[in-house]
Amino acid sequence: MAAATSASLFSTVSSYSSKPSSVPHSRLQAVKFNSLPSFTGLRSTSLVSGSDSSSLTKSLRGSVTKAQTSDKKPYGFKINASYKVAVLGAAGGIGQPLSLLIKMSPLVSTLHLYDIANVKGVAADLSHCNTPSQVRDFTGPSELADCLKDVNVVVIPAGVPRKPGMTRDDLFNINANIVKTLVEAVADNCPNAFIHIISNPVNSTVPIAAEVLKKKGVYDPKKLFGVTTLDVVRANTFVSQKKNLKLIDVDVPVIGGHAGITILPLLSKTKPSVNFTDEEIQELTVRIQNAGTEVVDAKAGAGSATLSMAYAAARFVESSLRALDGDGDVYECSFVESTLTDLPFFASRIKLGKNGLEAVIESDLQGLTEYEQKALEALKPELKASIEKGVAFANKPAAAAAN
Repeated sequence: MAAATSASLFSTVSSYSSKPSSVPHSRLQAVKFNSLPSFTGLRSTSLVSGSDSSSLTKSLRGSVTKAQTSDKKPYGFKINASYKVAVLGAAGGIGQPLSLLIKMSPLVSTLHLYDIANVKGVAADLSHCNTPSQVRDFTGPSELADCLKDVNVVVIPAGVPRKPGMTRDDLFNINANIVKTLVEAVADNCPNAFIHIISNPVNSTVPIAAEVLKKKGVYDPKKLFGVTTLDVVRANTFVSQKKNLKLIDVDVPVIGGHAGITILPLLSKTKPSVNFTDEEIQELTVRIQNAGTEVVDAKAGAGSATLSMAYAAARFVESSLRALDGDGDVYECSFVESTLTDLPFFASRIKLGKNGLEAVIESDLQGLTEYEQKALEALKPELKASIEKGVAFANKPAAAAAN
């Protein structure tokens, strides 16, 4: 599987450096683009190769996009690498594979890698990949401002990983300070950028980022995103395995937050429509909620879910880039400022556009099953507490927040 995936990825890149495809325009219109992912140009690869989809395409349910048949911008055939992306924490366990995946995007012209140490080697390594983007490295606080100048998308995986027995809440004090410092720099140097928060606990670090941006006078709730894509990736994978479905057809919206019981997969809204027994619903819900712990325990102290997180984060980056580039039908789940519930932040499906969040998909919370409605009410107190913890941290005096 790994070899096949790698081959699919590299064939994606080569398809942009070779001569224009001879695939007729009618073929482009005939493809079910709304079933294919918006990720590293894989749609064009499957067209050029003549296959239905690559191995990576089959394993990834990307942003839902309709066919782009305009003469101005037919995706997969005429893509200009024109966006700058910065990864803050690029030398870490998530940062390195994430940077590799972003380097493979045909939409990225410049990739800035920042960390407090060991990032120069990562950048040198990635710079040898024959993809369009130019890679630059930045080390330490003195180079952070230069890293962020004119950046379109900032991705923040910086922080310490989970270890066996550690909850996301245990990470709070360390990662909260890291996110606060980095977002302050973002506010000063690229306040109009999309900001993707990966650092856990996301239920608290996103509110921290929002408060920092408010204090700086540059907060735009449409451009701040908590990356919860991994919950969707896991839900799609587990449901596909359980019900023997084609993975590319499976789409499970996941709402709430990004920790434990605050993660709520809406299995009743799975596409394609499928029936679950009560036992299956319970089993799948609990597994999706505890999937991070499943990986932490399996790695036995050697790390957390770095590879799948990088994969999911790269998907969200690519969705953001396609939205920025004018793709008018891009949807993802994300933890954002929301009025969908009585909580100030909430994860749900959203529509992305050139200016960030265009719409929250309210219909996802309509017609919930009794199980889902009860789970929704049960998660609210924990999510509320996490949000309030983040807000309180961000508003502490500097000395107190450092302790």
